[in-house]
Amino acid sequence: MIDRLVVASNNPGKLREFAALFAPLGIEAIAQGTLGIGEAEEPHPTFVENALAKARHASAASGLAALADDSGLCVDALDGAPGVRSARYAEAGAGLARDDQDARNNARLVAALDGVARRSAHFVCVLALVRRADDPEPVIATGRWPGTIVDAPRGTQGFGYDPHFLVDGLDRTAAELGPEIKNRMSHRAMALRRLIDLLKADR
Repeated sequence: MIDRLVVASNNPGKLREFAALFAPLGIEAIAQGTLGIGEAEEPHPTFVENALAKARHASAASGLAALADDSGLCVDALDGAPGVRSARYAEAGAGLARDDQDARNNARLVAALDGVARRSAHFVCVLALVRRADDPEPVIATGRWPGTIVDAPRGTQGFGYDPHFLVDGLDRTAAELGPEIKNRMSHRAMALRRLIDLLKADR
């Protein structure tokens, strides 16, 4: 099993979740920013292509194994949008502060669903792990977390679209879940469990 890897993300929310999820496994997760590694381009139309590009970039720059995720919110009534553009769904001019991208993204999402009855959605996370930059057999795992979009934000925990994502089977949004619960239920947690199972099977 890998005991040290670079996480190809500078998103503090994701880094906190990964650190908490990896700690019980004895895997040290190092943020790429602490090694001076910049972010990779994400030009691809699919989550898996973007995740793999980020993992290879971080591994090449660090010489270590690297893990990347590409994740986002897919809303059925919006034909899967925001999708791979979830983090940059709102462009300039959304009427909110430029330094508050989450709020701008959420405002655009709520506006796009104005008057729309169908609110089903899911978070998706694709994890790509490479043992080295040119690894011909990357480990890929996917997790999906179903829910419904609500107009009014609820909860103060989490990040991104969490305050507007009502989790299926619960009367709570993702932002109303404590980190211990979220780290068991989320799309990222599901993908990571599958990733660990694949790594164990490959030993």
